[in-house]
Amino acid sequence: MSLNDPVMMSRILTGLTLFVHINLAAIGVGLPVMMALAEWRGIRTGDPHYILLARRWARGFVISVAVGVVTGTAIGLQLSLLWPTFMRVAGRAIALPMFMETFAFFIEAIFLGIYLYTWDRFRNKYLHLLLLIPTAIGSTASAFFITSMNAFMNMPQGFTLKNGVFTDVNPLMAMFNPATPTKVSHVIASSYTVSACLLVAIAAFSLLKGRRHVYYKKALKLTVVSAFVFALATAIIGDFSGKYLARYQPEKLAAAEWHFDTRDKAPLIYGGILDKNNQVKYAIKIPYALSILAGSSPNMTVIGLNEFPKENIPPLSIHYMFDLKVTNGIMLILIPFIYILRKRIPGMRGAVPKWLLIGLVALAPLAFVAVELGWFFAEVGRQPWILRGYMRVSEGATTSTHVPWMLVLFVLLYLVLCVSCLRVLGKMFRNKNVDDELRELYPEGGGMK
Repeated sequence: MSLNDPVMMSRILTGLTLFVHINLAAIGVGLPVMMALAEWRGIRTGDPHYILLARRWARGFVISVAVGVVTGTAIGLQLSLLWPTFMRVAGRAIALPMFMETFAFFIEAIFLGIYLYTWDRFRNKYLHLLLLIPTAIGSTASAFFITSMNAFMNMPQGFTLKNGVFTDVNPLMAMFNPATPTKVSHVIASSYTVSACLLVAIAAFSLLKGRRHVYYKKALKLTVVSAFVFALATAIIGDFSGKYLARYQPEKLAAAEWHFDTRDKAPLIYGGILDKNNQVKYAIKIPYALSILAGSSPNMTVIGLNEFPKENIPPLSIHYMFDLKVTNGIMLILIPFIYILRKRIPGMRGAVPKWLLIGLVALAPLAFVAVELGWFFAEVGRQPWILRGYMRVSEGATTSTHVPWMLVLFVLLYLVLCVSCLRVLGKMFRNKNVDDELRELYPEGGGMK
C-alpha cells in the first residue's frame, strides 16, 4: 500500500467514514422504536418508570443524531470528492434516493423536536406518543433510501449504458432493484437489534454496579425481549440474503464460503485456512448447509468460484467476515433467549446471575461488531466493482494526490466527534438518581396513575 495511491487512500477514507457513521446511523434508526415501546408501555400501565426510560433514551438519541448528521454529511461530501467518475456516470440513477433521504431526515428532525418539547403538554398521553410515529418513519425511511442506493451499486438496473454514459434512466427501477428488499430489511432489522442491545447493556451494567432499583430491572426485561425479537428477525432476513446472493451475486457467496467447484449438496465451511492450492484445512464443514442456504434444498446447485474470471473474484478474506458475523448473530439470539427462559432453568429463578448480566453487557459490542462486519462484508464482497458489472473501483476513484491529507483531517474530526459524544453522554447520565428524576417529573408522588 502506498500513500501515493489515490484509489487505496480513497477506499480507506470511505471505509473509515462508514465505520463511524454506521454505528450512529443504526442507533438513529432503532432508538425511536425503543422509545415508542417504552412510552407506550408506560402509558398503558400507568408506570412512570417506563416514561422515564423514554425520556432518558430521547436525550441520548438527540446526541447521536447530532453527531450522525456530521458523519452523514461527510459521506455525501466524499462521494463527490473521492468518487467523481462514479458520481458523474451513476449520479442520475441514484439521485432520487439521495434526494428523498433528505426529506426523510427533515421529517424525522421536525417531529423529534416537537416530541422533545411537548412532554406533559397533552391531556391525552397517546397524542405525545403519536409524535414518535413520523419520527420513526423518517429515520427508517432514511435507512431505506440510502440502502437502496447501496443496493443499486450491487445490482444496477434501470438504465442503458451508451459510450460510458447512462441514458434512458428509470430512477424507480434503479431504486427498487433485486437487491433492495433483502438489503433494506436486513439493515433496518439489524439497526433495531443494535439499539435494543445497547440499551440491554446499559441496564445490565447498572445492575452489575449494584443499582438494584426496579427501574433497571424493568428496563432490562423490556430491552432483552426486544433484542431477542429483533435479532431473530435479522437472522431470518439473513437467510433470504443468502438466497439473493446465490441468484444474483454467486461470486460473493462462493468467496464467502470458499466454494470453488460448482456442485449440489454443498457444505457450509466455517473457519479454516486456505493453502496455496486453495484447499481448505482445519475447517468445520456442515453437510448440505450451503445448498440449503442458497436454495432451501440440499440438492440445490451452488456455483463455484472456478466459474468466474480471476479478476472478478472478491477477496477471499470475506470468508472470515461472514463467519464472525454469523457467530455474533447466534450469540445475539442465544444470550437473550437464556435470560427469557432463566426462570425455567434450575437455580436461576431469583435475581439474574452475574455471569448472565456480563453476557447481556456483551450484547452491545457483539451487535456493533456484527453490523460493522455485515457492512464490510457487503462492500468488500462487491470488489473489484464499485458498480457491479459496469465500473471497477479503480475507474470510479479520484486521481488527486491530496487524499492522504484528507484522511488525516477526517481522522482528527472523527476522534473529536466520538470523544465529545461519549463525554457528553457520560455527563448527561452519570450520578443521575432515578428517584430524584421521578420526583421531578411527578412531584406529587402519584406517578401517572
